[in-house]
Amino acid sequence: MRVPHLVRLAAASTLVAMAAPAATQTTHSKDWPPMLGTTPAEISGSLTQGPQLERGRSARWLLAEHRKLDAALQALAPQHQERVDAYVVSVALDSDAVFAREAREAGKVLSRRFDADGRTLVLAGSFGAADADLPHGNLNSLNVALARVAELMDREQDVLVLYTTSHGAEVGLAYHDGDQGYGILSPARFGAILDELGIRNRVLILSACYAGIFVPRLADADTALLTAASSARTSFGCRAENDWTFFGDALINHALRKPQSLEAAGREAQDMISGWETAGRLKPSDPQMVIGSRVARWLEPLEARMPASTSTPTGRPAVESLKDGN
Repeated sequence: MRVPHLVRLAAASTLVAMAAPAATQTTHSKDWPPMLGTTPAEISGSLTQGPQLERGRSARWLLAEHRKLDAALQALAPQHQERVDAYVVSVALDSDAVFAREAREAGKVLSRRFDADGRTLVLAGSFGAADADLPHGNLNSLNVALARVAELMDREQDVLVLYTTSHGAEVGLAYHDGDQGYGILSPARFGAILDELGIRNRVLILSACYAGIFVPRLADADTALLTAASSARTSFGCRAENDWTFFGDALINHALRKPQSLEAAGREAQDMISGWETAGRLKPSDPQMVIGSRVARWLEPLEARMPASTSTPTGRPAVESLKDGN
């Protein structure tokens, strides 16, 4: 799920400064900057801040997306004061249909496991079989979704369960929607968003190449963090025709469907992926799992309510993509 040459791209020119604003507007003190920059330092700084570019979007599409996202946000249920609640957000950040299919099923699996019916939000766009019936996944919709969850949850006791699936780069999660949407969610930017919103209790599951780069910034005593690969490795199974990536199939479609602890599920997924990679003679992706020292205080009450039965895996197994060429 690698994004080649992403960090080498930069805009070539700036926009001319606009006329002086009216007194009621915020003053513009600088000309428009390039989208990424013109020097390596500027590009690096811009990528750290999580840039997103949308171009050529239909006004009607934008309005429809606004309505779908608003309806989904308003439908989220409030938390229960007497118990630990989980809010599940599952997002596909790429228009390759494998990610939307994976995010949709992940929303169902995680909602069932963490007793989050009515408190689950899926941002997935089209999955290749029909027009998009769910809000589109991009950096802006993810930020807004997290902000809404932060409004609803009791941040002292409740939990964010976040699943992201996309391509990845050495600088962060890559947002790429056809020829119209582009962006990067860097560890620094992601951490700043969660800090701003005060979301401390969290299960963060990041399915992308190089996702291990998020470990130093996001891992702490109150966080359970699982990534599809280490900071220096790619992950596998991201062909658009697939139903699952390797990581999504192993962790979501198999291990987390079972009544076992999150740590046991993570270990099972790591072993399963290792077996597939060995069989395919692939360089190990080295999935990461870090569970903080205070996670048990909110994870144990949630896992006490998880279903006692194992649900049935769906879709074509990711490992079968090796027959087609990953």
